[in-house]
Amino acid sequence: MASGATSRSEDEESLAGPKRGPAAASGAVPKRRSSSRFIKRKKFDDELVESSLAKPSRAKGGAEPGRCSGSEPSSSEKKKVSKAVPPPVAPSPVPAPGLAKRLKKSKQPVPVTKDLGRWKPADDLLLINAVLQTNDLSAVHLGVKFSCRFTLREVQERWLACQAMRQLHPEAIAAIQSKVLFSKAEELLLSRVGSGSQPSLDTFQDLLHKHPDVFYPSRTAKALQLHWQLMKQYYLLEDQTVQPLPKGDQVLNFSDAEDMVDDNKLKDVRDEVLEHELTVADRRQKREIRQLEQELHKWQVLVDSITGMSSPDFDSQTLAVLRGRMVRYLMRSREITLGRATKDNQIDVDLALEGPAWKISRKQGVIKLKNNGDFFIANEGRRPIYIDGRPVLGGSKWKLNNNSVVEIASLRFVFLINQDLITLIKAEAAKLAQQ
Repeated sequence: MASGATSRSEDEESLAGPKRGPAAASGAVPKRRSSSRFIKRKKFDDELVESSLAKPSRAKGGAEPGRCSGSEPSSSEKKKVSKAVPPPVAPSPVPAPGLAKRLKKSKQPVPVTKDLGRWKPADDLLLINAVLQTNDLSAVHLGVKFSCRFTLREVQERWLACQAMRQLHPEAIAAIQSKVLFSKAEELLLSRVGSGSQPSLDTFQDLLHKHPDVFYPSRTAKALQLHWQLMKQYYLLEDQTVQPLPKGDQVLNFSDAEDMVDDNKLKDVRDEVLEHELTVADRRQKREIRQLEQELHKWQVLVDSITGMSSPDFDSQTLAVLRGRMVRYLMRSREITLGRATKDNQIDVDLALEGPAWKISRKQGVIKLKNNGDFFIANEGRRPIYIDGRPVLGGSKWKLNNNSVVEIASLRFVFLINQDLITLIKAEAAKLAQQ
C-alpha cells in the first residue's frame, strides 16, 4: 500500500511539470518588478481606480476565491499556476548620485537671455559717434542717454558689434548726430566767448568756419549757441568766476528763498489807459447783454407765431391776458405798463410786437388790479384808448371786464381774466377784512 501511494504521487509530480520553488509552493505572490526610471509619472485618480479594480482580490490566508482552504489543487491547475508565475527577475541597479544630478541638469530648460535684442540701431549709431568724439567708453556710459539702461560691460561689448546702424534713414542719422556730446576742445573754444556779450548765430558760424577740424561735422550754429547758453548757466565760461556752493547753515531752503523775494518787484506796472479801455469794453458788453435779455421775449413771440405752438392762456400766476392777433401778453403782477419800448424807456408790455406802433406813446397806459378783483386801465398817452368802442381820453380811466376789446392806435386786443385766480384773491381779501 505504501509503495503504491509513493508511485502514484511520483506520477502526479511528473505530470505536474518541474518542481516549484519554496515561494510558489507556499502560495506567496512574487515581487512586482519596479521601474528603473529616476522620475516616475504620477497616476491620476481615475488611473488609480482602474488599476485597483484590475487586480484580482485575494482572500485571507492567500487562498483564491471559489476554492476551499482544505482542498488540494488538481494536476491541471498546477500546470496553469506554473505557466502563470514568471521567473524571478533580479532588481535593477540604482543609479549613482552623480548620474542623477546630470540627468536633472540635462532636463532643465535652457534659460532665455532677458536682455536679448535691447540694442536699437539708434543706440548703435549714438554709441559710435560718442566714442569717436570722446575716445572714452566710461564717459559715454555716464553721459549718453540710450533707449535702455546698459552697464559699462554691455557698452564695451556693443562697441565692436554695431552693424544695424547702416540701415537707418538719413533724417534719423541727422537727429542722432545732433545729440553727440561736446568734446573738451569744443567746449574750450565756446568758453572763450564772453558771458557779458550777446552773441548771435553769426558769431558761432564764424567759429565753425575757423575751426572745422575741432567741431563735429554735424554741428550747427544754433546747436553751439544752445550749448554756450548752457555753459553760461553753470558758470563754465572763462570770464565767469565759479561761485562756491553754500555749506552748513548757509544753505537756503525753499521757504527762506521765498521770504527773500520782493513781491513788489514781481507785480506788473499799472497801465491806466489799458484799465480804462477794459472798463469801457466791459460796460459796453454788459449793455448789449441787457438788451438781448430784454429782446428775448420778442423772439419768443416770433417763434410761437411761426411754429403755431403756444402755452395755455392761464396758469397759477397769470391774473389776466391781453391777447392780440400776433402776440399774447401775460399779466402776472397787480400793475403793468403799456406802450412802446425804446433803449432809454423799458415797459412791461411792448405793443410794437403786435404791429406798427409809431403812433403809440412810450407810456400809453397802466392796467391795475384792485383789492376787490376789478381791473382798471388808465390812459397816460396823447391818443385815446377805446374800450369796447368807448374812448378813454388821456388822464382818465375805465373798468376792464372779461372779453373786453382794447383798441390802441389801430391795434386791437382782447382782455381775458383768470376768474379762478381772481376768486381766490377775493376770498383772501374777505378773510383779511373780517379779521
